[in-house]
Amino acid sequence: MSARSGIPATHGNPEVPQQRRVLTVLVVSQVLSGAGLAAGITVGALLAEEMLGSTGLAGVPSALFTAGAALGAIGIGRVCQRWGRRPGLTLGYVVGALGSLGVVIAAVVDSVYLLLLSLFVYGAGTVTNLLARYAGADLASPARRGRAVSTVLFATTLGAVVGPLLVSATGDVAHAWGIPRLAGPFLLALLAFTAAAAVLGICLRPDPLLLARDLAAAGTSPDDADGTGEGDAARTDTRALATGAAVMVVTQLVMIAIMTMTPVHMRAHGHGTQAAGLVIALHVAAMFMPSPLTGMLVDRLGRRWVAAAPGLTLLAAGILAAVAPPHSMAALATALVLLGLGWNFGLISGTAIVTDAVPLARRAATQGTVDVGIALAGATGGMASGLVVAASGFPALAAGGAVLALAIVPVLALADRPPRAAPAEAVASKQRV
Repeated sequence: MSARSGIPATHGNPEVPQQRRVLTVLVVSQVLSGAGLAAGITVGALLAEEMLGSTGLAGVPSALFTAGAALGAIGIGRVCQRWGRRPGLTLGYVVGALGSLGVVIAAVVDSVYLLLLSLFVYGAGTVTNLLARYAGADLASPARRGRAVSTVLFATTLGAVVGPLLVSATGDVAHAWGIPRLAGPFLLALLAFTAAAAVLGICLRPDPLLLARDLAAAGTSPDDADGTGEGDAARTDTRALATGAAVMVVTQLVMIAIMTMTPVHMRAHGHGTQAAGLVIALHVAAMFMPSPLTGMLVDRLGRRWVAAAPGLTLLAAGILAAVAPPHSMAALATALVLLGLGWNFGLISGTAIVTDAVPLARRAATQGTVDVGIALAGATGGMASGLVVAASGFPALAAGGAVLALAIVPVLALADRPPRAAPAEAVASKQRV
């Protein structure tokens, strides 16, 4: 056992040979889908503000596509549980592509109702991008699970960083085709999600979840699951499951709330769309680029040590965003980088905690359910962000997020408390003393 992580050392859990191919395919699909993910982050709020004519409703797009992500997480989780990761993830990206197309059409015909519906559907694509991280962990040994998850997330970096930087270019293309400029990034999302679906549908073989179950049934699973489902309830660590979910929910809520309104805040103080795109690109880079280091820390230091980092990092991000001069692009960019880094710490550590806590036979469905909570947290943050900024201003939103981030600390403290002993056990313990 590793003294720091509490899990078997790597040499005791040899990796499945097919894991390298699975990770390669997932990496390619994540690079492609990352560009699609960035569309809603960068211009979703701006497009809604323009079509709805209200800053107070600018958070609606984020709320809608994260609410759609909640429904998508349920559906994709169930498809993966029954038929495997390949059909589930492929279906999610196809739906995301359809949502992107719907946003473009809505912008062309100036239909607010179609825009809202399409953003909801688009959310399925964004949740698929995150759900893919679980596929990277299906065949990984517990001692390398954090690094497997981080590899998949890191692959999102290229597309997710390039996407916001292409706001002006895709806007020019859209304008040349008679489409509103702010719909341009959703054209990129349409192509990106379609390409990602094709890569997964054709190349994700063997299916990592189905293979993991076969290995478990044969008694050769990396995490030594028996695959029979017997005794699942006894082997599910409910406290760890709740802890991992709580860490990811809080980090998602804070990150979405502050991130959503940053482009609106910047534009209100004289920054152009390209400047907002650069800040969001740096933020997205911080969300995904540190993943290899975070994964290594999760595996070597332990899940809960790294899970404590988001509370402090998000606190610093919120305070800096609240006090930053609105005309200082450098200060806002630094705050958004810290915001993305805190999210990265929370997602990777929380994912590892949840995956460790749930037996293989019910893992995919449980992971989908956890991501429903994450998506709903994002929807809440997105919807509330516009209302808070309209009522009290961006600094109040950022300061509130900073305070909320500290909730992670007591959650981890309670999780580390030993379970209360039954009365008979307490008496016996006193007698032994």
